[in-house]
Amino acid sequence: MRSLVLGGALVGLIVLAALLSFLWTPYDPTLVDAALRLRGVDWAHWLGTDRFGRDVASQLMVGARTTLYVGLVAVGVAALVGTPLGLLAASGPRWLGELVARVNDLVLAFPALLLAIMLGAGFGASTGTAMIAIGVATVPSFARVARAAAMQVLTTEYVLAARSAGRRPLAISVRHVLPNVAGLLIVQSSVSFGIAVLAEAALSFLGLGTQPPTPSWGRMLQESQELLAVQPRLVVVPGVAIALAVLGFSLLGDGLRDRLDPRLKGVGDAGR
Repeated sequence: MRSLVLGGALVGLIVLAALLSFLWTPYDPTLVDAALRLRGVDWAHWLGTDRFGRDVASQLMVGARTTLYVGLVAVGVAALVGTPLGLLAASGPRWLGELVARVNDLVLAFPALLLAIMLGAGFGASTGTAMIAIGVATVPSFARVARAAAMQVLTTEYVLAARSAGRRPLAISVRHVLPNVAGLLIVQSSVSFGIAVLAEAALSFLGLGTQPPTPSWGRMLQESQELLAVQPRLVVVPGVAIALAVLGFSLLGDGLRDRLDPRLKGVGDAGR
């Protein structure tokens, strides 16, 4: 329960900052002012300014929006592609399940960073490239979770009864299997979101993700690495934001797993 509350609070704080950035930011996050470069923390600039005179707090808020946008689209693509594949592999013939498993292994051999390099070379580095690369790299996780959970549900008595009644595999998957594996897929989405946040930051740091002038936490790190010894706060601020985002989604996933998995819930109740 504590993981769920703490994770939800951290994620809620990031979402709040992202939503607030649509309506208000202390300053224009893309405004360059040489007279204000490397200004320290004060009442006018809560987190100071960077080497271009841009307000760090404003960049952090808009960067949260960019991070959540990339994570939401990437995880959405992975779930929409991986979940049907997993259900199809579980309910279809054995050879189909083995084929899906082997394709998953093949995709896992190409991490998001390598996919982003390949896509960036072909289509140019952009936010869209990062989303597609992270989404494709996350598909096997959803396919595996959906397949493993669906195979357990397909052995239950009510599914066997539905088969005896002549229901088609597609109808069984939609009506009986999917609702019973939805909890695990929600947990997987939360965990994958944290991984997507970290992957987006890494891609932006390497120049393969979000491009200037759109603020990004990863690029804030990249632009400040040369000033680590002079202005460490410029590295610490986006680094802490990335760490809190990943921690928040990880804790949220753990809390949701404990809450939605009846077996773990029973163990927790017995312990208390």
